Amino acid sequence: MIILVVVLALLLIFSRGFRAARRVNIDPQHDEQKLTAVTADNHPAAGFYHQDYVTAVNSTPDPQAASIAAEPGKNGVQAFNRQGSGSLPLNEDLDMEGNSMQPEDISKEMLLGRVNPASETEGFSLIESRYARRDGMYLRSEALDAFVKMYDAAEKDGIQLMVLSATRTFDHQRRIWENKWNGERMLHGNIRATDIRNPAERSREILRFSAMPGTSRHHWGTDVDLNSLQNSYFEQGQGKRVYQWLADNAAAYGFCQPYTAHGERRNGGYEEEKWHWSYKPIAVQFYHTFAEKISYEDIIGFDGAETARELQVIENYVLDVNRDCF
Repeated sequence: MIILVVVLALLLIFSRGFRAARRVNIDPQHDEQKLTAVTADNHPAAGFYHQDYVTAVNSTPDPQAASIAAEPGKNGVQAFNRQGSGSLPLNEDLDMEGNSMQPEDISKEMLLGRVNPASETEGFSLIESRYARRDGMYLRSEALDAFVKMYDAAEKDGIQLMVLSATRTFDHQRRIWENKWNGERMLHGNIRATDIRNPAERSREILRFSAMPGTSRHHWGTDVDLNSLQNSYFEQGQGKRVYQWLADNAAAYGFCQPYTAHGERRNGGYEEEKWHWSYKPIAVQFYHTFAEKISYEDIIGFDGAETARELQVIENYVLDVNRDCF
């Protein structure tokens, strides 16, 4: 009996050790947040987490070796090659328990915003007017349930939350983008995009605060803009109290701020948006599935789309978010 117990204990230790060796481990003290994973043939595959591997690409002496491939079904995450292969953590490494959606449920159409939130089969719910600036806005049902709980808690603390924008379809985002691209809507700083002749620089200026169609987190039905679209609102008076409440409490309801100030939590991409909050339990699945399924061949159908690859919008904008959001 004693021998049997010892054998079982050894088997248990070996099994745990083997599973641990296959997991992706993050060293939070490492500047590059390098990830290491042991492959089936016991060769380490080194990857870099989102903004960190973008930094690695930019600092690689041989641009050819660090180029972003755009083969069908691939993007910068899958094709990234820097003396080895790199990858994001697999979806199986995320805690999926309790979520209404699984990665296999997420289609390219959902990722790109080519959906109809009003359809009863899409998994969205209409936001009641008491929570929103206008009628007709939608969120994924689980995200809306979580927001309502957060709204009620904030209200008890004297904080009023108001949804200004929620789910946006591809066509909705295209109208926003092309109005700016064609100079019909002023950009930040009271300039017109049409004054910028170079297409890539024109896109870069719009990308300070607006996503290209097909790349917006608002397509996913997980993200909301709250109270004001100006950072200055959240820096004084009631707006400052709103932001502080969200910073202190939103995580308890599953929400995070994807676009924090450039620096410690992320390197670049969009400017800080204190109004933009994301329901992480679902958004993180869309985030990783976007990295897996979407390529630059998918980012099409709007003015300026040809600049997406040059600016590497997948790596530098979609994937470069606050680390608390993935």
